[in-house]
Amino acid sequence: MPKEKFTILESTCVPLPLENVDTDQIIPARFLSATSREGFGDNLFRDWRYTKSGEKNSDFVLNNSRFEGKVLVAGKNFGSGSSREHAVWAIFDYGFRAVVSSFFADIFMNNSLNNGLLPIVIPADLLSNLQDLIRKDPGSKVHIDLANQTFTIVPTGESVAFSINPYKKECMLGGLDDIDFLLAIKDQIISYEENKKRV
Repeated sequence: MPKEKFTILESTCVPLPLENVDTDQIIPARFLSATSREGFGDNLFRDWRYTKSGEKNSDFVLNNSRFEGKVLVAGKNFGSGSSREHAVWAIFDYGFRAVVSSFFADIFMNNSLNNGLLPIVIPADLLSNLQDLIRKDPGSKVHIDLANQTFTIVPTGESVAFSINPYKKECMLGGLDDIDFLLAIKDQIISYEENKKRV
């Protein structure tokens, strides 16, 4: 999947303060038969966004025009359950470029990094404060600096460092997937193999 370079992102946020949101809630299993990664965003949180009759659920945050942005601020243990990569495809296709939580399921985190979606872990108390701030003022922005690995809540100035796999960081900064990365260092690989033959 082609990826955008991720350097600095400043955006408003969409709050989803629910804990233990699993991949089946993110993208229900009945929508996994598609052969293309595009279009999954239409069914992101499908059973929460729509009623059984197919009408929009006005109580769900994605249907609330007050909240928008490229950052999803989730609750603890986001992305648990099955290992389906489609969950990340749905979040990315909807338009989110980062997900913030106090804890992610390992497989979800790896799938996110492999597909250009930045998962950011912040302390639980800061996450709670951010959720409250967004609900009170939907225009509140966060500033994400991937190169320096900092996450800042713009209105309050609170800033924390976040961790990321160095290799995946390099890929995201360059907008590269694993194959793109290997092609970018093709000459180094050829040189290494030729040197091995001489030994």
